[in-house]
Amino acid sequence: MKPGRPANETERLLELRSLGLLDSAAEERFDRITRLAQRLFGVSTALVTLVDEDRQWFKSRIGIELTETPRDISFCGHAILSDEVMMVPDATKDDRFSDNPFVVGSPDIRFYAGCPIAGPGGTTLGTLCLIDQRPRELTPEELDSLRDLAEMVENEIATSRMAVTDSLTGLGNRRGFEMAAAIVLEINRRVLTDSALLFLDLDDFKSINDQFSHAEGDRALRDFADVLRGAFRVSDVIARLGGDEFVVLLSGSGEHEAAVDRLRRALDESNNNGERPYRLETSIGVAISKWSEKETLESLMIRSDESMYREKRKRHS
Repeated sequence: MKPGRPANETERLLELRSLGLLDSAAEERFDRITRLAQRLFGVSTALVTLVDEDRQWFKSRIGIELTETPRDISFCGHAILSDEVMMVPDATKDDRFSDNPFVVGSPDIRFYAGCPIAGPGGTTLGTLCLIDQRPRELTPEELDSLRDLAEMVENEIATSRMAVTDSLTGLGNRRGFEMAAAIVLEINRRVLTDSALLFLDLDDFKSINDQFSHAEGDRALRDFADVLRGAFRVSDVIARLGGDEFVVLLSGSGEHEAAVDRLRRALDESNNNGERPYRLETSIGVAISKWSEKETLESLMIRSDESMYREKRKRHS
């Protein structure tokens, strides 16, 4: 039986791919957990599995040579549909898996237990799972232990996210944006959808630093980041490139005008309620990428940056 798809599949895939874990090299910090799980539960196989769009890929594996398998025949594809541990005592007696090729053939799976693993953004990325060739069940105490190990995996993933996150605002940084945006552009081309990139500059940021202190400048950046989060959709890719420069990638070229209007209204509300001795203002550049033109992200960013500077000169002339 093919697993269904979570309701937040788009957001889930965006978070998964933005972390840079897929197809990455083996890491001792994850391998240590799977070794511990194999010994603790006495199973043949323990895996840290990440469920991608059409496959499940093993970030860490012990007891199996495969590095990935199709999602349509995966156990973990079913496990990520719930927040609870999914336990299959005997796969030959479970309608979802009794004719699964990994049950009727090698590696002859009988027992499976998978604990969902959440990313820092709250979506379910995959599982820490146990596999064995003999039917069995986990005790309540063993289930608690599996959850504890899964939490250890989540902590390691959160550490990975720090490399793609701006520490001041909590938004993606340049590296995180480039990784996520490249994926979104590719998905949009696949489904024949245009993209819009907004390049934003926080106006007069140097004056805020000079007049009110660098601490107040940091506050301005955090407040502006909060406005961006509130004005855009969860499926939009938002990042701080550095300094006072921010970017937002939207799917659907017709979305950007409404999105800019929402942002302007949100800024007005923040300025009216923020009790700051200055106003947050921004210059915005827009560049549209047609799905049929296969434009590179670098080219799109250059065009949106140029558009932003044209608007800035126009607004301050």
